[in-house]
Amino acid sequence: MTDSLFRTLPPLRRAVRRLARRHRLPADVRARLALSVTDLADGELRAGRPVALSAAHEAIPADTGTGAGGDPATGTEAHSHLLAVTLHFPEAPGPLTTADLPLPAAEPSRDSVTWRIPVSELEDGSLPAGLPAGPPDGGGRWTEMRAVEEELRAAFARTDALVAEHRRLKHELAETNAGVLALYVQLEERDEQLRKAHGQILQELEDALRPQPLTIEGLELAVHYAPADPNAPTGGDHYDWFQLPDGTLHITVVDALGHGVRSTRSALNVTHAVRTLALEGHPLKSILARTHEILMPLDPELMATVLLARLDPATGELQIANGSHPPALLLQADGTAGYLDVKGRGVGFPVPGSERVRQEDFRPGDLLVLYTDGLTESRRDPCEGERRLVEAARRHANRPLDEIPAAVVADMHTLVLHSDDTVALTVRRTALPGHRNETPETKNAPGRVKRLPLHCDNGYLRARRQQRSATGCKSALRGSTSGRRSRSKTAPFA
Repeated sequence: MTDSLFRTLPPLRRAVRRLARRHRLPADVRARLALSVTDLADGELRAGRPVALSAAHEAIPADTGTGAGGDPATGTEAHSHLLAVTLHFPEAPGPLTTADLPLPAAEPSRDSVTWRIPVSELEDGSLPAGLPAGPPDGGGRWTEMRAVEEELRAAFARTDALVAEHRRLKHELAETNAGVLALYVQLEERDEQLRKAHGQILQELEDALRPQPLTIEGLELAVHYAPADPNAPTGGDHYDWFQLPDGTLHITVVDALGHGVRSTRSALNVTHAVRTLALEGHPLKSILARTHEILMPLDPELMATVLLARLDPATGELQIANGSHPPALLLQADGTAGYLDVKGRGVGFPVPGSERVRQEDFRPGDLLVLYTDGLTESRRDPCEGERRLVEAARRHANRPLDEIPAAVVADMHTLVLHSDDTVALTVRRTALPGHRNETPETKNAPGRVKRLPLHCDNGYLRARRQQRSATGCKSALRGSTSGRRSRSKTAPFA
């Protein structure tokens, strides 16, 4: 190993570049080495302390590919040795720092730093020896300028390569993003198709669970169901209609608490229990309470509002029982309208059952509208909703009956602030051939209400708010204390 002492930077840089050129180091490695030596020596030389540069050859260890300080980018296939370039600081005042050097160095000692760079043998199989001596004339300066130009060209070439690679990656990224976006759109379309298919299957199952249309002489029946979410048509709003052995039409409308398949099951349990009890001949007034007794042991979480209606197509006798359900609307042939209010509590409520059975005279041309609260509470104001329902029923009363439910629902849902499942069921009585459906005596009979009051005029809004507050907290409704049950008994219900 030979050492050369330097007291200024220019000769030191020239010596490093000559050493690098003699060992055929790539221009970028040469530039990094020169910059690293300059960074370390500049402070010492400015302080007037000399530095020494030495070079030696070392064999490449068998367990490494490039040697310490080597540049993997240069490859190692033709390298047989390491060039160890050491910068000495004989008068260094303290430890040396090699962090952030352009060319990483080995761990420094107290007064020296070493770079180990893979090199190849010369054509004759030998290795350059020591540090080359600089020419005495200006050729050294010219050689250094050429070396700097080569290093700049290498830097520019590297920069151009990086820019080209950056552009290529940006282009690939743009193509990838476009592909991902297209895939995302396809997935969204596929997801929408699956949602629609899922909704269609559920709709078909829901329709299969609903009763078949009835043909009853003297009556017309129609129904419309509008789910809150078209893609999830299952819900707790359900209905049932059938004829009793004596020819009387029985209608059940139920709204079970909750949404989805579970509420559908609850609603079906209620309608099946009511049908069984009705066909067994139980009085209409007792059916709701008896349904509660049957179902609560099987489903303690069940809560449902229920409206029961029975209609004799021959006489027009209409009976209504109610358990916390929105009241039926009766629109008479002359346009008089009113709600058939019956107090009671639904299945799963404290003290369930209808307090009485209301009887009305249902005459030819009259229209009966049964529904769930999704129809009248879509704007969160049941009183306003019931007034609008009267207007909609009058507006569409002269349509064919099978068009009326859907038309009424469309009118009521022009603005939906509270989305909920909706059932709208209509019944209209027609004149029976051969029957004297009305006589001067029966026309003004006491049972025939000439003007039915609108339900909201009788404090319905206050009662419905109290009921909604009660149904919103099941634990309060099912309190075990007698005082709580006593309050439930006296609270007004629709």
